[in-house]
Amino acid sequence: MKQNLFVSLLLRHIPGEPVIVPRNMPGAVGLQAANYLAVQAPRDGTVLHAIMQAMSAYQAMGGANVEYDTRKFRWIGNTTDSPNVVNSWYTTGIRTIQDVMTRELVVGAPGTNTTSVYYPKIMNALVGTKFKIVTGYPGGNDVNLAMERGEVGGRGSNSWASWKANHPDWIAQKKIYILVQIALKRAGDLPDVPLMSELAKNEDDRQVLAFVSADTEINRAIVTAPDTPPDRVEALRRAFDATMKDPLFLAEAEKSGMDINPSSGEAAQKVADFIAGTPAAIVARAKALLEN
Repeated sequence: MKQNLFVSLLLRHIPGEPVIVPRNMPGAVGLQAANYLAVQAPRDGTVLHAIMQAMSAYQAMGGANVEYDTRKFRWIGNTTDSPNVVNSWYTTGIRTIQDVMTRELVVGAPGTNTTSVYYPKIMNALVGTKFKIVTGYPGGNDVNLAMERGEVGGRGSNSWASWKANHPDWIAQKKIYILVQIALKRAGDLPDVPLMSELAKNEDDRQVLAFVSADTEINRAIVTAPDTPPDRVEALRRAFDATMKDPLFLAEAEKSGMDINPSSGEAAQKVADFIAGTPAAIVARAKALLEN
């Protein structure tokens, strides 16, 4: 979906219909922009930030150079909470996550420090799966090609929304099988696919897996600066909600194959608070497992 359409429709629903000027602020996978919002941005609702989903977890795990606290941001809304998923390729004969507990499944991963590595790794440690992870692919499309060529038997992580938008034919033809979904609740169109946290063998493990899973709930969120006056926050949240129901927005989303399953600013705020407020012992255990 074109970003300028979302922006133009959002401003139409904000009282006074202000002018919105897009600004790109690259750097450190979203860290620079989050720090700017926390430290320098005006605290009046005039600066909105499309925050990277990992910022709350990065903060909780003691990431370097963090100057923000996502609990202090005012969360305006989230366009989709589509889960991440782990899949197998049809030629492997692996159809369910239980199959991976008895047979090895080779999965490909872009890079070396991505969710495509983290999810299979932590399931091997806590759930008893037998994933073998092949890292270093330049990008997700390269992993997809590797599946087609038989180099790997699955992908360590991809957004369910991305599969639906870019490879609906693979889903329809059962070329990929979704083994597990990473989220806090099951997607409505994946009712029979277990959550990663549901595979836990005890409550301590479940909490670790829930912490690792939670940021998918806020993967397309908009926030504004700390200490923004409540009336400004309320106006922005209601404008976001109205945009999510706007017929023009929904028509363009459908045309573009975008997955739209919005959550309110209030709901997104609770998820951010849950992640950043996770007990230190749970965070430390998750970090140790992911870095092992």
